[in-house]
Amino acid sequence: MLYTVAIAADEPSRIGFIVSKSVGNAVVRNLVKRRLREAGALSLQEYGTGFAIVVRALPAAASASWDQLLADYNAALETTMKRLGGRLPRAASAVSRETTQEGTPRA
Repeated sequence: MLYTVAIAADEPSRIGFIVSKSVGNAVVRNLVKRRLREAGALSLQEYGTGFAIVVRALPAAASASWDQLLADYNAALETTMKRLGGRLPRAASAVSRETTQEGTPRA
């Protein structure tokens, strides 16, 4: 399961992982976390700013291969990005950051 929410466009994206004991013993859970962490790092190349992503590993992740886990992660991420649609983050530029020729901030 993967959840995504848009945050401010200028904030770096954050990814969190939930891998419960139902996935397996500590060795299996850590393997799943390492694989998901790598999948998340690959996705940050495209979605580097403006998103908070939470990944919850289900018990089936324990027996999934790297290719299958990566494909599932990418498919879930793509689905959540499509659902966000028009709610994508916008730059936090509500306040004008322009200056006058003298270097003083404009109101």
